[in-house]
Amino acid sequence: MSTILCIETASTNCSVAIGVNGKLLALKEDYDSSYSHAERLHIFIKEILAENNLALSDLDAIAVSKGPGSYTGLRIGVSAAKGLCFSLDLPLISVATLTSLANQVENEGTIIPMMDARRMEVYTAVFDKDKNQIEETSAKILDVDSYKEYLDEQVVYFIGSGVEKFKKICEHPNAQYIEGKLPSSSQMVDLANIKHKKSDFEDVAYFEPYYLKDFMVG
Repeated sequence: MSTILCIETASTNCSVAIGVNGKLLALKEDYDSSYSHAERLHIFIKEILAENNLALSDLDAIAVSKGPGSYTGLRIGVSAAKGLCFSLDLPLISVATLTSLANQVENEGTIIPMMDARRMEVYTAVFDKDKNQIEETSAKILDVDSYKEYLDEQVVYFIGSGVEKFKKICEHPNAQYIEGKLPSSSQMVDLANIKHKKSDFEDVAYFEPYYLKDFMVG
């Protein structure tokens, strides 16, 4: 039996879930756009454990969304996860943010998750109908011809915080936009459990978030 605490802070959504044997036991999240992760994350962890009569000692692993996404959000989430792993001597599991975002799509078809970056840029990847990643994660500047090779062949589902900007410039009939969705720890539960079964763990001392691009101070 595996009980895994999942932490997702790659976007404005501060999200914490508990998974037991790959099934979602509980979820606590807040889509507050003010990036209040530093204030809320540890409170959410404490509350979700208490509400489910669990103690930190009942956990078998900590899973964290590794990015790409918000630099500050990722740093806060990974720091919290590593701190818990150090203090509790637990394994650390990382889950790709775009993979868990793609897993929110229930329809069959090509899936393109998008995390909003600067201007017309998004962090993105491409997944097939079976949720297998078929195009590597990248920072992409959107234009009217973006993903035309996929759209001309089949229905493509776009999901994430970058959808709004792409919808304004792409009116292809095969483009299906799933709006208002952000990465959630609820989608990390099964992915984290699969990694736990394989003992696919990170080195707690050296693990860093996948920022994709260097942090820029404006």
